[in-house]
Amino acid sequence: MNSDTPAQHFDISIVGGGMVGAAIALALSQAGLTVALIEKQAPIEFEADSVPDLRVSSINLASEAWLTKLGAWQLLQTMRLCPYQRLQAFEHPASIVTFDAAEVKNSHLGHIVENNLLQLALWQQFCTRVSRFCPDSVIALNQSADGACLTLDSGAQLNSALVIAADGGNSQLRQLAGIGTNGWQYQQACLVALVTTPYPQQNVTWQQFTPTGPKAFLPLPGQQGNIVWYDDASRIKQLAALTPEQLTLELLKVFPPQLGKVEVVNSSWFPLARMDANRYYSGRVVLAGDAAHTINPLAGQGVNLGFADGKLLTELIINAYQQQQDIGSQTLFSTYQRKRKPANLLMMSTMDGFYQLFGNDIPPLRKLRQLALTIASRSSALKTIVTHFAVGAK
Repeated sequence: MNSDTPAQHFDISIVGGGMVGAAIALALSQAGLTVALIEKQAPIEFEADSVPDLRVSSINLASEAWLTKLGAWQLLQTMRLCPYQRLQAFEHPASIVTFDAAEVKNSHLGHIVENNLLQLALWQQFCTRVSRFCPDSVIALNQSADGACLTLDSGAQLNSALVIAADGGNSQLRQLAGIGTNGWQYQQACLVALVTTPYPQQNVTWQQFTPTGPKAFLPLPGQQGNIVWYDDASRIKQLAALTPEQLTLELLKVFPPQLGKVEVVNSSWFPLARMDANRYYSGRVVLAGDAAHTINPLAGQGVNLGFADGKLLTELIINAYQQQQDIGSQTLFSTYQRKRKPANLLMMSTMDGFYQLFGNDIPPLRKLRQLALTIASRSSALKTIVTHFAVGAK
């Protein structure tokens, strides 16, 4: 790097321009702050006839409301997304518990969206107050009492009052800030596959719990869907090595009849891990999204937790900015951590509880989960509570 390169100054630097980082950048820039966004790869333009991406998220109503306020959801609606009105859970196809949007007087429970399209919609809303450094990455962090300086691989130096790490579960910035983590790898892995279906557009997402792990279907626009298959890591690796035709045969053997005679288009897999940062800030660096926590994706809540992080963090920063206070103060970061860390830990522990309850065939637990599903299917009050939880209601 040329040491004579002049540093550039911004109110805030954000490392990571994925869904959460881009939403934070958009919210802050709309409030008048100048933002530097560092990202390794920009989203590609949308093509209507493109094959849907394997990486999808279930966006709840709380996240949808924030994204609508930011103006990104409206753009996403011109691309591709799939609303669902019902969520089903069952162990045996004959005993299905259904949670319906009508039970909480909503038109839908959420949407299944492709991650890259949501990221693109956010990027397309950026104004001139967002300076994009892409493709680029951080190689050094230096902090002082009143700011932080990032050195990028390109040689650029960025000074700002604070730096937000939104660069994922393996966050480099979190490591540079000296923030440790705790967590573990689950024994299972997850296979995801894009499938074509014999039936028209679906409005239901379902999840079957089995001793070897959950099996789920997420609807996509048209006669397409996304299947999620949890199993022993070695088994998942074997499945991932199959051809689409061979994987189709395996799916039809073990998935419930609700799946129908689907055909696999393509597939991928990833290991399952839980991670929680020991703290959400250090000096002038604050963590958001997967940089702060990764969760078992059992109910697809990961990105919704990240958006909840982003919404609160941006509200606190914008309020401080409007009050002409220090936007990178320890008091601000402490408030953010105090409100978000317990909420994220609660969701992580809840998902782990489901994972343990439904992820094995121990007789006492088998009876307990059968009882739980029976009670849920018969209790309208409980179903309403669960439905409110699913949509992200407070």
